[in-house]
Amino acid sequence: MLGASLLVTRPLVSDEGEAEALYQEGLAGDLLSWPFLHARHLLAYGTWLRRHRRARDSRYFLRSGRDIFDGLGAVPWYEQATRELRASGETSRERELGPGHQLSPQERHIAQLAATGLTNREIGQHLYLSHRTVGSHLYRIFPKLGITSRGQLSSVLLGDSLGDTAS
Repeated sequence: MLGASLLVTRPLVSDEGEAEALYQEGLAGDLLSWPFLHARHLLAYGTWLRRHRRARDSRYFLRSGRDIFDGLGAVPWYEQATRELRASGETSRERELGPGHQLSPQERHIAQLAATGLTNREIGQHLYLSHRTVGSHLYRIFPKLGITSRGQLSSVLLGDSLGDTAS
């Protein structure tokens, strides 16, 4: 990871004359294994291009970085890339949040476990909670997701693509 971090940070601290070559070197490097670093590099390069009056060239990199941040759920970075895109003259789509984004990480994890068919007791054992606490969480989760039964959880969560955010 140190090599990937260096690929991302070296252009940021370099002289003006070396920056673009270092950005290109970072693009040619193996940053795909590190999606967040890759997206940060794309955002930094796109920002650099835009600030050097190359707005048209910057849009591809800003758009690519924004889409990676969106996929990772890195909302502040997504918003920064969106602002940079707007500054480059491109109108960016609004971020679509599904109903599951209203859930706290704990609620999201409980909902995901319940969607797999685990009982409240099994979920409680897994998360070191009482089965009553799990039931209370589910009682608050259902209205947030707009559902009335456990059987609907998997379809809502799959449609919302929450991913596994809690371990």
